[in-house]
Amino acid sequence: MDTKELLKKVRKIEIKTRRLSDHIFGGEYHSTFKGRGMTFSEVRQYQFGDDVRSIDWNVTARYNEPYVKVFEEERELTMMLMVDVSGSELFGTTNQFKKEIITEISATLAFSAMQNNDKVGLILFSNEVELFIPPKKGKSHVLRIIRELLEFVPRSHETNISEAFKFLRNVMKKKAIVFMLSDFIAEGYDNTLRIAGNKHDVTGIRIYDEKEEYIPNLGMIQVQDAETGGIQLVNTSSKKVRHEYWKYHLERVDYFNDAFAKSGSGVLSCRVDESYVKKLLGYFKRRG
Repeated sequence: MDTKELLKKVRKIEIKTRRLSDHIFGGEYHSTFKGRGMTFSEVRQYQFGDDVRSIDWNVTARYNEPYVKVFEEERELTMMLMVDVSGSELFGTTNQFKKEIITEISATLAFSAMQNNDKVGLILFSNEVELFIPPKKGKSHVLRIIRELLEFVPRSHETNISEAFKFLRNVMKKKAIVFMLSDFIAEGYDNTLRIAGNKHDVTGIRIYDEKEEYIPNLGMIQVQDAETGGIQLVNTSSKKVRHEYWKYHLERVDYFNDAFAKSGSGVLSCRVDESYVKKLLGYFKRRG
């Protein structure tokens, strides 16, 4: 991708996702993800309905009338986007690849954080961590993240979600809002997810294609594994083969839901041809 084409794509995604974050997700994001606590702001005269526990007795004694302490939310948060860049994300049988939807959701979340003056960082992973961008504030930083999501070429096509969570544990010492975006066609990450969930506010966003749920009857076809490159013949006319394919998909989905639930983390699943806007908004409202 040349520079001119890349900038054009970045601009296109910025216009689309910035509009969403400004008009839809900004307020929902703010109300869903709270600050680290409350800090003292000022004192003012007591008003009917105020909590008597907030009365400042020293000021009250000085002025001989009740005054209360006013606190405000300590807002600054850090968001980490953990994005799967393995080979299986370059799959899609409708209008878009999974990778394209993941990029749009990541950009929307990043702009929502930016609008609330929060820091945003990025981890791109395959079966290893491919790229780490430390959290920072600002539009230029968010646009850099979008550029990387668009043009980054990973060294590996395989997936290891557990390694990504281990890396997160090592680099993020303070609590963060963590969104992991992947198709989650993997297992063996429940322990590292549990450790991450104990420290961070984690949400798994599973992006999938309808043809990953079931395989149609197409007779004898040649298929290639997007991550290992292995090729084999599959008899899709066999009911047993189609059932095993469907069963394998269900097992991965169940593992994903169970692992995140047991770690106290949130989950969101969105098919490539569904509206991620409705899915995200619904998730934020439930969380809020």
